[in-house]
Amino acid sequence: MFAVIKTGGKQYRVAVDDALKVEKVAGEPGDIIQFGEVLVVGGDSVTLGNPTVAGASVAAEVVSQARGDKVIAFKKRRRKNSRRKRGHRQEFTLIRISEILLDGAKPTKGPQPKREKKPAKVEAAAEDDDD
Repeated sequence: MFAVIKTGGKQYRVAVDDALKVEKVAGEPGDIIQFGEVLVVGGDSVTLGNPTVAGASVAAEVVSQARGDKVIAFKKRRRKNSRRKRGHRQEFTLIRISEILLDGAKPTKGPQPKREKKPAKVEAAAEDDDD
């Protein structure tokens, strides 16, 4: 099942467990947010919105808030001793789609648990000491 959502002036085709960068939305890492502007819901049968699908929404978990790479706008007018340099870093939100909801349903899934790091292998070092 997939959906096409609109956020930040852009449209995204999403499915469950997709991770994507969107324009900054309010929320702390771990929060569940809902996107209400669903344009298309697809799967076995496709439902087109006019302009949006009534009662459909997409729930997503905020993974992180960050800033993109610096973009430099450099303007120079040759032989005029005129130049201007400006930099810009766009803020974005990294999200993970948790579920696609229909008929006005509420999100049922909470944030995914974080993975624990595996401890370093101690057995290999113990075998080297025996030799």
